[in-house]
Amino acid sequence: MTPSKRFVLVAADDNPDDRLLLQAAWEETAVVDLFLVEDGEALIQFLRHQGKYVDVEMTPQPHLILLDLRMPRKNGYEVLQEIKTDPILRRIPVVVFTTSTARSDIERSYDLGANACTTKPESFEDLLQMTQTLYHYWFITMRLPS
Repeated sequence: MTPSKRFVLVAADDNPDDRLLLQAAWEETAVVDLFLVEDGEALIQFLRHQGKYVDVEMTPQPHLILLDLRMPRKNGYEVLQEIKTDPILRRIPVVVFTTSTARSDIERSYDLGANACTTKPESFEDLLQMTQTLYHYWFITMRLPS
């Protein structure tokens, strides 16, 4: 089934190499517009159309957020808590996308309202497979809020 609209995905990750790999992997999915931000503070600004993200047409509300946990300025936990306590932003699904496999990180993420948690793949081939899985699950199978 091919979707009839484009989907917006924003990924927050402080590692430039990880952002580059995410960009390359999501380019395989032509109906997803990927926006990349370098830390949690930038993600909140993007979501609230503040700072350099003030232009609403250039920074659309995402259908899905990929969120790294370990970032400067505002870490993933702080961002997750801020998103999930905001009456407007809390409907956006957040997938924690981290290198951590610690049970405490997973539990804390879910406690703060994460919709899913996944570990960053070790190879680009695995990243491609993961992006396809995320795409099919979140954008084809699930029904997202407007």
